[in-house]
Amino acid sequence: MALPSTIYRAGIELADLDRGIFETLQTTVARHPSETEERLVARLLAYALFYEPDLSFTKGICAGDEPDLWAKGGDGRVTLWVEVGLPDPERLVKASRHAGRVALLASGASLPRWEEQHRATLAAIPTLTVTGIEQGFIDRLVARLQRSIAWSLTVTEGVLYLTVAGETLETVLQHR
Repeated sequence: MALPSTIYRAGIELADLDRGIFETLQTTVARHPSETEERLVARLLAYALFYEPDLSFTKGICAGDEPDLWAKGGDGRVTLWVEVGLPDPERLVKASRHAGRVALLASGASLPRWEEQHRATLAAIPTLTVTGIEQGFIDRLVARLQRSIAWSLTVTEGVLYLTVAGETLETVLQHR
């Protein structure tokens, strides 16, 4: 018998001063049994950091041909394709052929090595935005993860401040 997904309900007060976005986001996200809590947290961060009105979660790891999040236009075309983690760069190249913009929230213990290995491939994708985030920051969020998530997230001058359970964590967003 297959294990069921774990459901998380998230409320995020978003103040992205760098992009001029101020929103109260409410979403429900499922964590597949094979998905780590670190990846779930990264998907939620990506939702906030790349937020636009039509952005939504996809089937994720259940559907290998879909990104973690996407926004579609009225004609059904993908306008924004969002990945998290350290995907195969060829996946990002392919995504750039099918979406107006591609964004990656890069995270993981091997991020520096991954980036060094794939710098040339990534630089050749003109519609790609890469934002790196420290794995330690994600680990601190995982330690505070509950099924009901309440975050207050502020981005200003490339620094992310996230308040959870009365404690404010911060990290520098590494735009590449």
